Amino acid sequence: MHELAVCQALLGEVVSLAAARNAVIVTDIHVGIGPLSGVEADLLQDAFPIAAAGTYASAAVLHLRKTKIRVRCVECGAETKAKANRLICGKCANWRTTLIGGDELILERVEMETRSENQSMGEAANV
Repeated sequence: MHELAVCQALLGEVVSLAAARNAVIVTDIHVGIGPLSGVEADLLQDAFPIAAAGTYASAAVLHLRKTKIRVRCVECGAETKAKANRLICGKCANWRTTLIGGDELILERVEMETRSENQSMGEAANV
């Protein structure tokens, strides 16, 4: 299950962001995932608690947003939606297209509570 390795890499970025901002805890992680990313959203969701254990994100909620497949036509230049098994231009039906979306796995947003240097350990600020 390579989704665990993907989740661990994703959490590596989240932990780096949290440490750089003096986070107390990460509350929410928002990720965009395309159908051509090679990552199964359900398996990523299942792997998240295992990968997050013992990190700033151990109590965080993972929010997955499914992105659309988009192509740019080489012939007419249109940018249109496409299907995984039919990457043709939605305007002129040309098969010569360039994939411009749908293969991504993007860390979109991380929500955390931080502690400034002037706050005591018991107080936290939302970011």
